[in-house]
Amino acid sequence: VALVAAQQHTDGVRFMHLGLPRENLVVTGSIKFDLMIDATTREKAAALREQWSLNHTRKILLAASTHLGEDEIILQAFQQIRATQPDLLLVIVPRHPERFDSVSKQCAAAGFSVVRRSYNTVPTSNIDIVIGDTIGELLVFYGAADIAFVGGSLVPVGGHNLIEPAAWACPVISGSHLFNFSEVEKLLCDNRALAIADNAEQIATQVTQWLSDESARRAFGERGKAVADSNRGALAKLCEQIQRQMLSTKKAA
Repeated sequence: VALVAAQQHTDGVRFMHLGLPRENLVVTGSIKFDLMIDATTREKAAALREQWSLNHTRKILLAASTHLGEDEIILQAFQQIRATQPDLLLVIVPRHPERFDSVSKQCAAAGFSVVRRSYNTVPTSNIDIVIGDTIGELLVFYGAADIAFVGGSLVPVGGHNLIEPAAWACPVISGSHLFNFSEVEKLLCDNRALAIADNAEQIATQVTQWLSDESARRAFGERGKAVADSNRGALAKLCEQIQRQMLSTKKAA
């Protein structure tokens, strides 16, 4: 192996334990930080926010990339939050498309009024939950939300991309099962830009606090955006290393 471009230091150490020479290792950071939110995406997010919030008269909680075992926890938290925030809209985006139908039925069975994003129905004030049952729109959803919970973290899946909501300055909540994003978790937590909640009560408490204190909510989101912005550059480092390897191979030939 001529070169290993590791995402983080701990990954690189594991490769060296397997026998990789130190000179064949470079730590680039995560290319997920090099996310670029273009003007079209921002326009779509702004339009969706207007629609879902009914012209900014209700707040939006996004539960993104949920897995089996997480939806009921989110619904329990939602029920608790609505005791003081009755106008809150919940948007649930199951991680796997095959769960769209079952999650929709689960929400309805819990007594909530539900619409599905794929039907392109505007959620009126009597709608409680939108099921995000489309593909490729999650980044736009983050831009439309006031608060985001990122799934795969209340159950031992390892978490999902925390950088996307942070890049929008959207306050982020996650469970503690984040072993697939340990470096990103540390960066966000060290900068007070990630809230960890492991059950419905903790999620409800955090969301309620943010909805009751707009300045605190915005400050939390801005800290996350600062982390996302300051850690860009991994893609350029990776491309540079690839180019060096190609030139080295060409010279050797």
